Amino acid sequence: MADPMRIRAQAAGDKVTVRVLMSHEMETGQRKDAAGKTIPAWFIQDVSATLNGKPVMAAQWGPSVSKNPFLQFVVKGGKAGDKLAVTWKDNKGETRTDEATVS
Repeated sequence: MADPMRIRAQAAGDKVTVRVLMSHEMETGQRKDAAGKTIPAWFIQDVSATLNGKPVMAAQWGPSVSKNPFLQFVVKGGKAGDKLAVTWKDNKGETRTDEATVS
């Protein structure tokens, strides 16, 4: 399983700024190894976030996103103490969900 995501969620007024650093190799399927064989594609396809169980963000990614991607977004209506969960799923079917508390 992949390393945990580093999630920081900070409230300012009625907005919450969310920063997420995901740990993933993100192979495009176009690079070759030392033997000249193509390295199979392996990348995050779907990313979603919920705030107190309510969906607040969804994204679909492709192979052009960099290794260990960073994502930042703003959610209206959040406050300190709320629970934020971020989930990703890659093209091999692996998923990861991590949670943070808004500060």
